[in-house]
Amino acid sequence: METMLTSLIDIPSLLSVASAVPALAPDTAHAGGGAAPVAQPWVALIPMLPILGVVIAAVCAIFDVRSKLPAFLTVGCLAGSFLLTLAVFLHYDDFNHGAPFVVHLFDWINLAWGDPAHPTTLAANFSFYVDKLTVLWMLFVTGLATLIALYASEYMSHDVGRAYCRFFAAFNLFVFSMACLVMGDNLVLLYLGWEGVGLCSYLLIGYFYKKPEAVAAAKKAFIVNRIGDLGLALGIYLTFVHFGTLQYAELFASEQLQGYLAAASEHRWSDIPMTAQGIALLLMVGAFGKSAQFPLYVWLPDAMEGPTPVSALIHAATMVTAGVFLIARAYPLFLISEFALPTVAWVGTITALLAATIGMAQFDIKRIMAYSTVSQLGYMFAGLGMLTTTGAAFHVLTHAFFKALLFLCCGAVMHGFAGQLDLRKLSGVAWMKGWGIVAIGMLVGCLNLSGFAFTAGFFSKDMILAEAFVTPGYSVLGWILIGTAGLTAYYTFRVFFRVFLGPQHAEPGDEHHDDHADEEHTDETDAHHIAAHGHDGHFHPHPPGWAINTVLAVLAIGSILAAGLYFIEKDSHGWVGAMVHDSSAYYHSPYADHSDVAHAEEGAHTGLLFGQDPHKIMYYVSGVVGLMGILLAAILHGPRGWQGLFLGGRTEAGKCRMDSVARLFGPIPRWAEDKWYVDELYIAIFQTPLRVFSHLFHLFDKFVIDGIVDGVAKLPGALASALRPSQSGQLQGYAAGMVGGVVVLLIIVLVVIGGAS
Repeated sequence: METMLTSLIDIPSLLSVASAVPALAPDTAHAGGGAAPVAQPWVALIPMLPILGVVIAAVCAIFDVRSKLPAFLTVGCLAGSFLLTLAVFLHYDDFNHGAPFVVHLFDWINLAWGDPAHPTTLAANFSFYVDKLTVLWMLFVTGLATLIALYASEYMSHDVGRAYCRFFAAFNLFVFSMACLVMGDNLVLLYLGWEGVGLCSYLLIGYFYKKPEAVAAAKKAFIVNRIGDLGLALGIYLTFVHFGTLQYAELFASEQLQGYLAAASEHRWSDIPMTAQGIALLLMVGAFGKSAQFPLYVWLPDAMEGPTPVSALIHAATMVTAGVFLIARAYPLFLISEFALPTVAWVGTITALLAATIGMAQFDIKRIMAYSTVSQLGYMFAGLGMLTTTGAAFHVLTHAFFKALLFLCCGAVMHGFAGQLDLRKLSGVAWMKGWGIVAIGMLVGCLNLSGFAFTAGFFSKDMILAEAFVTPGYSVLGWILIGTAGLTAYYTFRVFFRVFLGPQHAEPGDEHHDDHADEEHTDETDAHHIAAHGHDGHFHPHPPGWAINTVLAVLAIGSILAAGLYFIEKDSHGWVGAMVHDSSAYYHSPYADHSDVAHAEEGAHTGLLFGQDPHKIMYYVSGVVGLMGILLAAILHGPRGWQGLFLGGRTEAGKCRMDSVARLFGPIPRWAEDKWYVDELYIAIFQTPLRVFSHLFHLFDKFVIDGIVDGVAKLPGALASALRPSQSGQLQGYAAGMVGGVVVLLIIVLVVIGGAS
C-alpha cells in the first residue's frame, strides 16, 4: 500500500523542505495558541438570531398565521446575523489585537476523572472560536441564507400556513447548526452542528413528506451521512485520547502537535504514532460524507427532491462545504498524516471527473446542477490535498455565489413552468416576457461555472489547477482536472443553450401548485393556478415576482464582483488568501516561491506546464479549454439564428445535433445517463446482502432465540396442564389417586427388595 501511494505522489518531498517548519509552526501557534477569551458577548448573537427565528416560526404555527410573516421575520433574523458577522470582519483587528479569540457563552461539558492531583479533564464549553477563517465562512453562510430565505418567501408561498412555518423553522435551525459547526471552539460543538445540519437536511429534503421520492431521498441522505459521521466521531474520540484536548486553541498550540509537524516536514513519519496519523484519515471519512465525495456522493443528487431553496441552501454554501471547512480547520492534523492529503487529492479528482461525466448525460436541469456541485466540491478537495488551502477556500466562496444563482434560476423555471425541469421540453425561455432577469442570471452563473476568462470561477479554479503542476507528483491530477473543466463548460452551456435560447417552447411539468400544498389550500394557490393555466385552461408560464428577481439580481452582481477579490491584497493571493493566512488553515507551500523557470532549471522540484510557470500559463490553458467546451455545446445544442453564429441549428426543443452524435458512442451515453449504475452496484454489494442477512437473522431470532425463550415460558404451562386433572375437586378422584400412589410405592419396594436379594 505504501509503495503504491508513494509511487503516485512523492508525499515525503511535499514536506521535506526545512523552511516549511518555521513557516508553519508560528502561524499555527498564532492561529490556535493566541486565542484568548474576549469580552465581546454580542458575537454570540450571530448563531442565536437564527434560534430566535425558529421560535418565531413555531409561534406563528401555534397561532396558525396564514401570511408571509414567518418568511420576512426569518429574513430579518438572518440579515441581523449577517450584519453582525460583517461588523466582526470590519473590527476584527480591534479584538485581541487581531489574533483569534474565544467568546464564551456558557459552560457545557466539564468532566474530570482519575488521579485527583493530576486528573484527566474533558472540557467542551458552548464557546465560539473566531479567527478569519470563521469570519470568511460565516459571511457567505449568513449572507446567502438571507437571500435564499427571501427567495423562499415567494417560492414557498403556495404553502402559506402551518407548512410554511414548518419550512422556515427548519431553515432557521439549519443556519444555527451551521453556525455552531463553523464557530464552535471545540470539536464537540462542531459535531453538534454537524449532526444538526444532517437532521435539518433530512427535514428539508423530505419537506414534501407525502411524496415517496422525497421521503426516499431524505432517508438516503440521512443514512449515507451517518456513515461519514461515524468516521468523524471516531476521529474526535482519537483526538482526545491522543492529545488530551478537543479545544482548538489548546490543540493547535500543543507542543506535541508542533513536534509532529516538525517530524512531518523532515518526512520522519516513523516518529509520528499511527494513532496521531489515523486522526486525519477518520476526519477525512466524515468530510467525504458531508461534502458528497466518492464513494459517499450518491445522496446529494437525490436531494433535488426537496424544494429549490433547500437545494440552493444545501448545495451552494452551507452543508456541502462543511467537509471542506473541517479539513481546512484541522489542517495541521492532516499535515502530520502521511497518506491523508494524497488521499484527499485523489478522491477529489476522481469525484470531479465522475460527477462531470454523469452531469453531461442528464436531462433534469436541477440534477445537472447537483452533479456539478459534486464535481466542484471535488476541485475543492483536490486543492486541499495539493497544499493550496487558499485556492480551496476561494473556490468555496465563488462557488457559493454562482451555484446558488444557478440553482435559484433553475428553481424559478421550475416554479413558473409547473415543475418542468426536462431540458428537452423547454426552449427559448430568455425570449419570453418576464424572464429576462432569470436568463441573465443563468448566463452569469454558467460563465462562472465554466471558468470563462476573468470570471470569479475562472480565477478560483485556476489557483487549484496551477497548484497541481507546481506541487510534485500531482501533474496527472492536474491534467484530469483540466479535462474535467472542459466537460463542465460543455454540460453547463448545454443547459443554457437548450433551455434559454432557440425557438420558444414550453411544456408544463407534472406538478401543479396544488400538489405542493400538502396541508392547506389558500387563495394564493388559486391565484397561482390561474396564472399558470389561465381562465381558458391552457398553460401559461408565469414569470417570477419581485422577491425572486431581486435575489437573482443580487447574486448575479455578487458573482461578477467576486472576481475582484482575486486582485485585492495580491501579495497574499487575494482577499481570501489574506483571510486564510491568519487561521489554522494557513499553510505556506515550500513550492510557492519556486515557480519560475530559472529555479526549475537549477533543480528545484517545481513542475512546469508547457515549459512555463503554471500560475501564469494556466490562465490561457483553462481559458481555452473552457471556451472549447462552450463552443462544443453551441455546435451540438445551440439554436439556429443570428445568421449562422450558432452552429447547432436546433429548431425545436426536443431534438439537437447531439442526438446523432451520441448514437456513435453506443451504450456509453445511456450508461452515463443511468449514473454508471453506481446506485445499482451499491444495492448489489451492500443493500441486497444486508437485506438477506437481516431476514436470516430475523428467522434465527424468531425460531431459535424466541423458540428457546417461548419454550421455557411454555414449560410451566404444559406441566400445569398435565397436573390439572388431578385437582378436579372430586373425592373419588382423590381416592383413585391415593390408590395409584400406593400401588406405585409397592412396586418400587418390591423392585428394590428383589434387586437386593
